[in-house]
Amino acid sequence: MAEAQEPIQDVAHLGHVEIFSPKPDESLWFFKEVLGLEEAAREGQSVYLRAFGDFDHNTLKLTEAENAGMGHTGWRAASPKALDRRVRALEESGRGKGWVEGDVGHGPAYRFEDPDGHLMEVYYEAEKYRASEDERPALKNQPQRHPGRGAGVRRLDHINVLCQEVTANREFMEEYLGFKLRENVVLDNGTESNAWISVTPLVHDIAYSLDATEARGRLHHVAYWTDTREEVLRAADIFLESGIYIETGPSKHAVTQGFFLYVYEPGGNRVEIFSGGYLIFSPDFEPVTWTQEERSRGQAWGLKLPETFHTYGTPIVDPDTEMKDVPVFGSS
Repeated sequence: MAEAQEPIQDVAHLGHVEIFSPKPDESLWFFKEVLGLEEAAREGQSVYLRAFGDFDHNTLKLTEAENAGMGHTGWRAASPKALDRRVRALEESGRGKGWVEGDVGHGPAYRFEDPDGHLMEVYYEAEKYRASEDERPALKNQPQRHPGRGAGVRRLDHINVLCQEVTANREFMEEYLGFKLRENVVLDNGTESNAWISVTPLVHDIAYSLDATEARGRLHHVAYWTDTREEVLRAADIFLESGIYIETGPSKHAVTQGFFLYVYEPGGNRVEIFSGGYLIFSPDFEPVTWTQEERSRGQAWGLKLPETFHTYGTPIVDPDTEMKDVPVFGSS
């Protein structure tokens, strides 16, 4: 029997995500006042934010841009040597784009693209969040006291991106960054339509889904974690009172078993409030594959997701298809 290849354990976790918004003031209001994030810094056309349970200086970079979408995703390496190993591998992959000096909250980063063109970076040096006196928690093992504002999400959980070919992107992330396949969907024709992969015990740090428009490099959603289902339900009431469009949920996913709620922030990006799910600690976990028939039955309790969930992404490339039955975003 051939000896199993030693797993790559060089990427520690999802560090941060940059998203674009054509309505930066309205988007900032959503993330701060409705979702409950904290503003960490401002620089240029960007505002840096974090949830009260995030240990790093910031985990979300909100940048003004002509169109909504994802700017880049940052993955933190496990050590300086781990970073060096991943950089060498990414350079050999032919998808490396080179070093950048860093950004607010983290040091030098090596940038690359996945096969679909999503811009990513890997880095090690990161600034820890240090609570001010009025934000200091009673429990010293918590980075900040609960803000008592909006939905009060605890931390950045995962991202989901759209792509032309799921398998090519999944295999790239596995081979060059050490991601592991946790769950996927394979259609009757053999096409892998979705894949949930991670480098942590989370059931997914990133998911890839086929893009119905056949575009490249788009964002499906950014997800934030709450400790309980009840907080997801409370978030739904807060979104209702705040005039935020609820696309679907609250309900329970079959894949990942997560309790979910999807909304569109004012700039147009989809945001998920997520709780539950399961953790994976086994080194030889066997990925779960769902068939087309199984997925057609709907979510765990039978809920059918709206058509927009399968067609809408940012930036929007086909308004007639993607925004059918979606309320028009208010003008700025």
